[in-house]
Amino acid sequence: MPEIVALLQSIAAVVSPTVLNQMSQVIYGLLISSGRITMLEISRWSEGGGSYRTVQRWYHSRLIWLQIMWILFTSQLWQAGHEYIAAGDEVVFGKVGKETHGVGYFFSGLQQRVIPGLSFFVFSLIDVQERQSYPIQVVQMVKKEGEKTQKDKAKSAKGKRSLGRPKGSKNKKEETPILSAELLRIQPVLQAFLVVLKSMMSISYLVMDGHFGNYPSAWLVRQSGLHFVSKLRHDAALYEPFTGTYRGRGPHPKYGDKVEVRQLKKEYLQSDTVEDGIRIQIYQASLLNKEFAFRLNVVIILKTNLSTQAQAHVILFSTDLELSYEKIMDFYTLRFQIEFNFRDAKQYWGLDDFMNVKESAVTNAATLSFFMVNFSTLLLRRFRQINPEFSILDLKSHYRGCRYVSETIKLLPQKPDGILLAGIFEHIARLGMVHPVFEPASTS
Repeated sequence: MPEIVALLQSIAAVVSPTVLNQMSQVIYGLLISSGRITMLEISRWSEGGGSYRTVQRWYHSRLIWLQIMWILFTSQLWQAGHEYIAAGDEVVFGKVGKETHGVGYFFSGLQQRVIPGLSFFVFSLIDVQERQSYPIQVVQMVKKEGEKTQKDKAKSAKGKRSLGRPKGSKNKKEETPILSAELLRIQPVLQAFLVVLKSMMSISYLVMDGHFGNYPSAWLVRQSGLHFVSKLRHDAALYEPFTGTYRGRGPHPKYGDKVEVRQLKKEYLQSDTVEDGIRIQIYQASLLNKEFAFRLNVVIILKTNLSTQAQAHVILFSTDLELSYEKIMDFYTLRFQIEFNFRDAKQYWGLDDFMNVKESAVTNAATLSFFMVNFSTLLLRRFRQINPEFSILDLKSHYRGCRYVSETIKLLPQKPDGILLAGIFEHIARLGMVHPVFEPASTS
């Protein structure tokens, strides 16, 4: 408990002393709990001052989470001299009923279907050297009733038109795309995230998964002053820039030959290796796609099974035409670190366990789970100096063991001396660990 209070002092400037004390009790309960993370479960494990009513008051407090997450990161987790990139993704988990704030129908990547539940969009910073993601901005995505995209509204307004080309239409593609309702919800979140970042560090790249591998998403990121890294559909039509001679009539051609992804020119080949009977060829080129108003730095990874000749490929891209293919591949690989944040938030910190229904309580419950992803990283550091494999399960076992010892000692007529007491804490705390920090004492 003392180390929790000490680490939370970094955010004391933006949180009142009462709320900070309540938060320390909630975090202590989270670290000990082995069941579903609810307010009742947390209050059962908290020490004196962590009653159910206290926990409930904290969950209904108004907290400036973006500042809290940012201060914790910059004061405790940020490494000077390290390279950072930003990553963004949506996490969806199931919730039933109609009372929970923001409940609606969202597409779940895990279940590959639309489910009733809650959606949160997360922006994180990824340390390229440490290869770890730190969530910074967590915002609930709430669909409005009867929500329509601008494209749908434009279609309904036009209705049926007569055959032929509309009067006044142009061949040139508009550079400003129509943003979907999803991107319109994400846009202010990204802007708030970048405002906080610019106060201390410079970020050049934002990485998002293939769901956002389209022109409106790339345009949105470029308007924010960042370069975009993502993945195109496997069947995306790519073209070389036109290099022929202008014939003197009509518009200047923009698109050259269409690129056959599995029959690329040797001049684009950057790497050719064979591993376990699989040939891996990596190509890089500056190409065009008719959905985009600008060129793309495209990296194509082609894999060929040498025994069956079966082929598969992935198309990555960046809006930075100077970025090397190694960086594009590395940045997109690092994007998956945010998925580990989602896993930990759900598995250990109650992202999909909470039963709160009010807006402030739902926000606090969800954001707290991501706060604990970063906070647990701090707590794990001193244990991993001794055992690098020390995990979150080991951390929770440690705090649970300490809690058992603390309650047992209260029942003794006389407390043991300090050295014996430390040994008891150390021995009991490691009983449930998967990766003990110290070797168990001999029983012979």
